[in-house]
Amino acid sequence: QVQLKESGGGLVQAGGSLRLSCAASGSIFNIRDMGWHRQAPGKKRELVARVTAGGDIKYADSVKGRFTISRHNAENTVSLEMNSLKSEDTGVYYCHAQVVEGFWSAAKDYWGQGTQVTVSS
Repeated sequence: QVQLKESGGGLVQAGGSLRLSCAASGSIFNIRDMGWHRQAPGKKRELVARVTAGGDIKYADSVKGRFTISRHNAENTVSLEMNSLKSEDTGVYYCHAQVVEGFWSAAKDYWGQGTQVTVSS
């Protein structure tokens, strides 16, 4: 089994910054994609940013230029630096990882428990 432990989040005023971190632990052979998704009240969960093991990065258009994702492969961690936050960034942010647990194993999707980010206007 694999666990994703998130930290960070909280309440911030519009224009402020927050940093989210996520650490994966457990039965890990390697991790393919790691990233962050978010879900606002009444809306579907959406991709915020993801990074492959090779370092390729994808951002949602709504966060480009404001958010920065980083990954430390040796430590199985991923972070999200969020700047110039807007009220529409409010939601529950979930860490995601595609984990391969053994040499012959297929990748499985794992999710963190979610951390609340609230941006007040």
